[in-house]
Amino acid sequence: MTTTTIAGRQVDVNEEGFLTDPGQWDDQLGTELAHLIGLELTEDHWKLIRFLREDHAVTGETATLRRVSTRTGVPVKQLFALFPAKPAKKLAYVAGLPKPKGCV
Repeated sequence: MTTTTIAGRQVDVNEEGFLTDPGQWDDQLGTELAHLIGLELTEDHWKLIRFLREDHAVTGETATLRRVSTRTGVPVKQLFALFPAKPAKKLAYVAGLPKPKGCV
């Protein structure tokens, strides 16, 4: 585990840059994490981020892309449009959660 400074505060991250303590996350940090990977967040992004965080709080795991699509009603194609190339990984990163199991 490493400590780094994002949005003017120190946070704990793993070797891939994912937060290791979801409790350190807030909307401001999410916005900054999105900027770091080239995303400007819209309400559509925030809907997914909120779902992912709420689901993680209940299940203790980061939801897979399939679960996100099924539970939110957002088609997988739109998830790829909102979080290009690696939507599950990018969504988890911005939401301050571990990447989903099975995600490379």
